[in-house]
Amino acid sequence: MYPEPLVLPMKAELTNLGFEDLKTPEAVNNVLSSNEGTVLMVVNSVCGCAAGAARPGVKLALEGATKKPSKLATVFAGFDSEAVAEARKHFAPYPPSSPAMAIFKDGKLVHFIERHHIEGRNAQMIGEHLKAAFEEFC
Repeated sequence: MYPEPLVLPMKAELTNLGFEDLKTPEAVNNVLSSNEGTVLMVVNSVCGCAAGAARPGVKLALEGATKKPSKLATVFAGFDSEAVAEARKHFAPYPPSSPAMAIFKDGKLVHFIERHHIEGRNAQMIGEHLKAAFEEFC
């Protein structure tokens, strides 16, 4: 498990944008069991692609999108392990991945961005991908 002083600033990059920081399996299920609206769930991470592309890409998408998810939520891999494990149950059939981003609509997973879709791409590319997904599903 990563030390709290390392993780908290990385969590803040998303919570400062309005993301709910889910720390328990119960919190994950409360958010993802909603059968109304859209949820963007981000599996946050300490890795370089999370810092350089995923979190900045999410910020760009939210700043520039005309349509946005009705709920923003995040779990942190390597820190809130039980919450991450619970979130990953909702991502089936996709394997565990961090960072990762999932869009749920009316309680169903409709779009998933795995780590291999993030690695090697810049924040602008991630932001454009998310904006297109918001346009389609939100």
